[in-house]
Amino acid sequence: MPVTHVTPAGGNVFADLGFSKEEAEALKISSSLMSTIQDVIEERGLSVPEAAKHFGVPQARIRGLLRGSIGEFSIDALVKMLTHAGMQVEVSVKAAA
Repeated sequence: MPVTHVTPAGGNVFADLGFSKEEAEALKISSSLMSTIQDVIEERGLSVPEAAKHFGVPQARIRGLLRGSIGEFSIDALVKMLTHAGMQVEVSVKAAA
């Protein structure tokens, strides 16, 4: 099947899926934070109970995160999980292209 559209690197797949600019940007940020948490879990070989303790949340939250349930997590909650794990989150803002 031929490819009809490719999101350029640095583009926003959520915008391509029809979300508003604002919601697409928030989803992009959330997915990036979730991906970072998933990477930490994988890199450190953490079990669900270990990850829950490491990120300061119940095991059910870790399971949801590993399933990719993006709608269950606010940006604020993801930042809190990362800082609880001793990580620093930086925010960068620039003019839209």
